[in-house]
Amino acid sequence: MNQPRRGRGGRARLLFVCIENSNRSQMAEAFARMIGGDRVEAHSAGSRPSGRINPRAVESMREAGYDLSAHRSKPLEEIPSGQYDVVVSMGCGDACPSVPARLREEWDIPDPRNLPPEEFRKVRDTIRAKVEDLLARLAGDG
Repeated sequence: MNQPRRGRGGRARLLFVCIENSNRSQMAEAFARMIGGDRVEAHSAGSRPSGRINPRAVESMREAGYDLSAHRSKPLEEIPSGQYDVVVSMGCGDACPSVPARLREEWDIPDPRNLPPEEFRKVRDTIRAKVEDLLARLAGDG
């Protein structure tokens, strides 16, 4: 796989996109910030944002040690402009507009919105594992 070069002073610019920007992409952004720290500049957005973060996502991330309540659901038009090192699409399919990126990934992760709590946590943990893998690959590129 082609590895991206790092942008902005060695910090990897990451963007996580899903449809509503209320669950999956928000959790991915949070994990990137938690795990990557000052090595990453993480953002998330939705192709058709819901305008709110799912309270179940807030609770699920609280269990993981992150306060998602300060986040908000936002459209792609509100993300910082410029090229990203990695853009991860999380189920927006054809509705996902093009954002300049050195590397694109599609993560086939189910929308946890209507899942029971234990299944919601499994999706959260899958997202965490995928973010950890992405950051490890980026660290190997530095």
